[in-house]
Amino acid sequence: VQLVESGGGSVQPGGSLRLSCVASGFPFSTDVMNWVRQAPGNGLEWVASILTRDQPSNYGPSVKGRFTISRDNAKNTLYLQMNSLKPEDTAMYYCARECTYGSDYRLSCTNRGQGTQVTVSS
Repeated sequence: VQLVESGGGSVQPGGSLRLSCVASGFPFSTDVMNWVRQAPGNGLEWVASILTRDQPSNYGPSVKGRFTISRDNAKNTLYLQMNSLKPEDTAMYYCARECTYGSDYRLSCTNRGQGTQVTVSS
C-alpha cells in the first residue's frame, strides 16, 4: 500500500488549499478513504471520509461546511478542498485507510501517507 499526499502549504486565514493523495497497492475504488490530521502535541483527528458509490461523505464537526472530500477512481486519487481556513486547521494532513477508534478513544489507521503540512497564519 502506498499513499502519497501533496498540496499543503502556508496560507492566510480565510484562504483555500486543495490536497491530493495518489493511492496504489490496493483496490482504491472499493475502499472507504479518509483524511485525518495531527497538530503538534495532539493525537490524530478524523477530518473526513468518503465512501463508495453514491453514499454521502462525512465530516468532522470542526470542518463541516468548509472542507469537501472527493475522489477520482480512474486516477486512484483522493482530494480535500479546504476553504475558509482557520489557524486551528494548522496540522499535518494524512490520507488514510482503515481508521478506527481504540478503547482509549484514540484514532488509528492501518495505512497513512507521509503527510502534507498545512499552516494557516497571518
